[in-house]
Order: sequence, then structure tokens, then C-alpha cells
Amino acid sequence: MPGYLAIVLHAHLPFVRHPEHEKFLEESWLYEAVAECYLPLLQMLRGWQRDNIPARLTLTLSPTLCAMLRDPLLQERTARHLDSLVALAEKEIRRTEWDRAFQPLARMYHGRFSAARELFAGCQRDLVGAFRELQNQGRVEIITTAATHAVLPLLAAHPASLRAQVLTACDQYRECFGCEPRGFWLPECAYDPAVEACLQEANLRWFVADTHGVLHAQPRPQFGVFAPVFTPNGLAVFGRDPESSRQVWSSTEGYPGDPHYRDFYRDAGFDLDFDYVKPHLPAPEQRGFTGLKYFRITGGGAEKAVYDPVAARQRVEEHARHFLRGRLAQVERVAGAMDRPPLIVAPYDAELFGHWWHEGPDFLDQVARKAAADNQTLRLITPTDYLRQHPTNQVVTPGASTWGEGGHLRVWLNDRNEWIYPHLQAAQERMTELARRFAVANELEERALKQAARELVLAQASDWPFILRTGTSPEYARGRVKEHLLRFLELHEQLVARRVDAARLAEIEARDNCFADVNPRYWA
Repeated sequence: MPGYLAIVLHAHLPFVRHPEHEKFLEESWLYEAVAECYLPLLQMLRGWQRDNIPARLTLTLSPTLCAMLRDPLLQERTARHLDSLVALAEKEIRRTEWDRAFQPLARMYHGRFSAARELFAGCQRDLVGAFRELQNQGRVEIITTAATHAVLPLLAAHPASLRAQVLTACDQYRECFGCEPRGFWLPECAYDPAVEACLQEANLRWFVADTHGVLHAQPRPQFGVFAPVFTPNGLAVFGRDPESSRQVWSSTEGYPGDPHYRDFYRDAGFDLDFDYVKPHLPAPEQRGFTGLKYFRITGGGAEKAVYDPVAARQRVEEHARHFLRGRLAQVERVAGAMDRPPLIVAPYDAELFGHWWHEGPDFLDQVARKAAADNQTLRLITPTDYLRQHPTNQVVTPGASTWGEGGHLRVWLNDRNEWIYPHLQAAQERMTELARRFAVANELEERALKQAARELVLAQASDWPFILRTGTSPEYARGRVKEHLLRFLELHEQLVARRVDAARLAEIEARDNCFADVNPRYWA
């Protein structure tokens, strides 16, 4: 085999659950991702299994995402969202009956939404269980990440919190998937040597780092990012390939920006009569995305052409062929200088495929099927597969790095979000104090201790400082950080005073109910 390709899809969403509201705008992040990304990926992987395609995929399912996918309330609301999509498509079939341009698209959406609803019902609304079955069949390797996707180098000053993020994630992984995780996705690919001790303690074997974290290692890696390296502590590190990333991520060169592809932002929720679309909006008081989009990217102007699925499929095939040709050219360029087959590691946010890039799952499917048809040149495997075949690798010390803007931590630590970290540091120290003080606790105190741990890890999520930097939903992000810290402080005060309010505790538990078996002693 001249070379290998490891596609790593990182699926993560922050924990958003609001039982106090019938509809809540930010909850739609989950419902949209299920309908447009996770269900299409599940369908794609089952197609590989059915057709015996010799391809393996690596998939992160973050602990917060798994918690939401397994939550009965959110499962019910996801099913309601899928019903709403089907109902809207049915209305659109009737509305566009005499419109030659839009009628076929309305019917296309009705077919897609109906198939998604049927697939969701067919797996008893349990997507985590469906992906677990695919892992058991050998089709996919599922890895984990930090419990709430905290940027781990920013916790290095409080090692107990860093440790708790990793060990809580591994506990939840075992509960969800019935085995030990081998790989770990460093949130935001943020590496610092301080993270290694807790990864070792959790018996994790490998992680992905950004390109410069590997290329700037000491000594310089002999094979660059085309083979893993080991840290002095024995953890394998896989470097992100910049060429395959650029072909998908680049705003100027990336495939998703092709004018034949569907435009994400032009949505029926903004185009059609408000009263008509109001029942299908994520927040009925304001316009928003419905998932039903009739136009293609077209170009930079305001005028958009009608989406043509046939032309889009042709572009998907062309781009899949172009992508594979690029990977083969890389392999041929470096293979002669290596003593093993080159490995190209291509990590992406999973939500890009299907949600932001409507044709993304079809692209992945075509890449796998075309690679399988030419089975003498490139094969899709996982990093664990490669380590099994090539267990001896160079030892280096990677450089500190992230895949964020500029390659360092300024996305998550800047003038818009720096206020978070002194409050987190104080809460983290208090959590360690509680864990030590209540080494033995009664039932009510133990519940309060666990809930304090949940509130702390939810406040540590990388999503909130990221949103504050990008400005997409800053008030919501700011409110979430403050709410979790205030609940933590409330529980801390009650525990220190040994007067836990059982009714108030139950109220908080019902709202922030992730990680039922979180272990507060990790902070001790």
C-alpha cells in the first residue's frame, strides 16, 4: 500500500438544554446538527458497511454531545424538529406546485427530511447507540475529548481541573461505548506538555496536534507530518496535514465555496412570509434558519441562482477525484524518503459536513468509494490502525500549538473573554477544597458535590470564550459562564455551611443534568 489517509471528524456541541422553555434558539444547534450532519454521516457509514467498502473513519463524539444525544427531553425535541421539517416541506410542495424551479427542490427536501426522520426513529432515537454499533462492526473508531471541551493548556495552572476534564470524559466514554478510548481529541488541538500526565493516567494512546506543533518539535521529525511521533512520555502524536485542510477549509480555495453548492445563509426562514414559516422557526418570535434553502452560492453578489442538485453532485465527484489526486501526489512526493507508507491525517469539524457544507457527506462518501475502487494506491484507515502496523516511531518533544487563529491561544484568551479566567481559577481552587473536605459525605452532600463539579466543568467549556470572541451569540455565552459560576458558588456556600437546600439542589440537577456519575474526587 503506497499510502494511507486518516480522516478525523470532530463532532462537538456545547451542552445546551433548557427544559424551562418550550422552544429555545440555541437548542436548535443540536437539532440542526442531527438532521443535517449526524444522521447523514450515520447513513453514509451504514452504506459503507452494506457495500463492504474497505474504509475506516475516525469520529470524535464529545462528552457533552453524547449527553445531549442521550437525553430523553432533547431526543423528543429532536423528533419534533424532524416532524416540523417534513411538515414545512409538505407545505412547500403545495406552495410551489406551479413553480418549475422550486417544485423539484421542495420534493427533494421532503424526501431528505422524511428519510432523516425515519432513520432517527429506526435507531430508537439513540444515535450514540447507532454509532457504537458501527464501532463494534469495525467501520469507525470513536475517540473522546475533554468533558466539556475545555482548552486544556488554560487549565495547566490547576492540574486537578485538567485531570478531571480528561478522566470524566473517559468515564463517560466507557458508559456510552462499553470499551476504553484509545485516541483523544485535544480541544482546539491545543497542546502543551502539561496535558500529557492526565492523558497517560487515562491510558490514552494518541492525539492529533496542529501542523506547527509537530514541525516545530525538538528534534525535528524525520518524516514531518507524514508519520506519527512519540512524546518522551510515550504518547503518539499525529500532525494535521496542511494541504488537505486547505482544500476543504480555505475560504478562497476550499471546495465548500464552489458556486454550484448550496448557499447556507439563504434560507426560507428569511425569504418567505413570516406567519407562514413561524411554526417552523427555532425561536417563533424572530426569523431564523429552517434548513430549507433554495439557492446556490453563485458568487459574491446579492443575486443568487436557484440550486441545481444534479450540477452539485457532478461537482462533488470532481472534487472527490481532485482531493484524492492531491493526496496521491503527496504520497508519491514523500514515499521515497520514508521507510514506511506515508500517512496523511485530515481532521475537520464534523458539523462542516452536511450542516455548513450541504454536499459534505456526499463528498466523504465519494472519497471513500473512489479510493476503494483504486485499492492499490490509497486506503482510509484510523490512527490506531497505523500505530498497530508501525509501532516504532521517532521520539520528539512537540511544540505548544493550537489550530486556532495564529496557531496559539488568542481566540480563547483575549480582551473580550479574559474576565472569565480569574473567576474560573477561584472556583477551581474551591472545588479542590470541597473534594478534600468531603472525602466522606452523606447522600445529600455527595449530590451537591457532584452538581458543583458539573457546574464547574460547564463553565470551563471552550465554546463560551470562542463565542465571545466571534460575537455570534455573546450575551448567551456570557450568561452561561455567569450562571454556572453562580450556581457553583451557591452550592459551595451551602456545603461549607453544611446546610444543603435539597429543593434548590434538585432544581439545579434537573437543569444541568450531564455526567450523572461525575467523580468529585478527581479534583482532590
